[in-house]
Amino acid sequence: MNLWKKSTILMAVLAMFAVSCDNDDEWEDMIPETDDDPTMVQLENYIFRPGVMPATDENVQQLRVPEGFTVSKFAENLGNPRILVVSSTGNIYVSDRMAGVVRMLQDTDGDGTADNDQVVANIEEAHGLAIHNGRMYIAAIREMYRADMNMDGTLGQPQLLADTLPDAGQHPNRTMSFGPDGQMYLSIGSTCNACDEPNPLHATIVQANDDATDMQIYAEGLRNTIGFGWHPETGEMWGVDHGIDWLGDDEQKEEVNQIIEGNHYGWPFIYDEGKYNPKLHPPGDTSYQEFLQLTTLPEQLYTAHSAPMQMAFYTGNQFPAEYQNDAFVAMRGSWNRSTPVGYKVVRLRFDNAGQPVGFDDFLTGFLINNGRHHFARLVGVAVHTDGSLLVSDDTNGVIYRVAHQ
Repeated sequence: MNLWKKSTILMAVLAMFAVSCDNDDEWEDMIPETDDDPTMVQLENYIFRPGVMPATDENVQQLRVPEGFTVSKFAENLGNPRILVVSSTGNIYVSDRMAGVVRMLQDTDGDGTADNDQVVANIEEAHGLAIHNGRMYIAAIREMYRADMNMDGTLGQPQLLADTLPDAGQHPNRTMSFGPDGQMYLSIGSTCNACDEPNPLHATIVQANDDATDMQIYAEGLRNTIGFGWHPETGEMWGVDHGIDWLGDDEQKEEVNQIIEGNHYGWPFIYDEGKYNPKLHPPGDTSYQEFLQLTTLPEQLYTAHSAPMQMAFYTGNQFPAEYQNDAFVAMRGSWNRSTPVGYKVVRLRFDNAGQPVGFDDFLTGFLINNGRHHFARLVGVAVHTDGSLLVSDDTNGVIYRVAHQ
C-alpha cells in the first residue's frame, strides 16, 4: 500500500534563482512574459493514497451529516457505480464505466433501500447519463447513445447518435446534461494534466442538438468539469473544474465557474485568481498577461486536489428551506497532497441573486484512522423524487442516501 512517497519536481531552463510558491509577488516576478528569459521554479509535491477499508456498518455509523439528517446505505454490491440520474417516476440509474453497464435501481416499498437492481444497458465505457423527453442519453468515451425508456423503467435498444468524440487520455469521464434551452451539453476533459491540446474539443464543454448533431464548442479552457448544471431560478450555468496537479499541496485550487458561451477559463496557462502556470507558456507571441485578459476567472475556489465530481442543485421538498437552489458536489478525494482532502460531499451555497457564496461540509467521515484510510471515493450525486440525496461510491460499490427527518 502506497502511503508517503515524496517527490520533488524541478522545471528549469538555465536559471539563477529558485522561488517558493508561498510568495505570490516573487512567483509572478520570476515568470517571464516570453520564452526569451529562463524560468526556474522548485515545487514540493507528494503522493499519498490512503488505504482502502470496507464500508462496514461500524464505518457507516460514524459518518457525519448536519443535525436533523440521517445517512444510510441505499444499495451496495454494485461494482463501480459512477454517475447518477433519477427519472420522474423515481427510478435511479447509475453508470459503471469499468463494467460497461447502466443499472436501474428501484425502491418499490419506499423504505429508503433499493429492492430491485437490474442491468438495463450494456455499453463499453458507459459513463455520462441524462434523461430528456422520456429518453435516456448515455455517453461513452467516443460515442453517444440514446434509448427509449419503457413503462417499467427498462431501456430499449440504445441508438448510436455519434462516434466522433475525441480520444480520452487522462480524463475519459464524459458527462452530459440538457439545459433550459433543450440543448445537449457535454463535458470533454483534457487528455493530460497540463498541455497544449492538439484537438480543440478537449478541455471544453460542447453544445449540440438532442440528436448530437451540430456539435459546437460552448466554453473552453476547462481541464475537467465533470459536475455542471443550471441554477433553478436564474438559469445560469455553473460548473466545478478540476485543478492542475503537481503544482504543490495547495495549488491549483478547484474552481467554481459560471459557464458562459464563448468564454475561455484559462487552462492550461492561467489558473486560480490569475496565476501563471510556470510549466507552459501561451502559444505563439501571446504573453501571460495577454492570455490573462482573455481568461474568465473563477467565482469561488475550493481546496486543491479535492477532485470535484458530479454536482446537483437541490430542488426537492424534504430538506429545510435554506437548502433550496443550493448545489451538492461530490469531492472524490486527493492523491497528490501530503494531507488528504475531499472524500466528502459539500454544499455549495448560493445567495438570493443566484451567485455562489461559499462551501459547507455536508457528508463527511469517509476518511478514517487519522486520514490513513478511506472507505469511499465519491462520484455521483442526485436528488431522489422523495427529496433525499443519493451519493455513489465506486470504491466499495455503495450508493448512500441522505435524508432529513
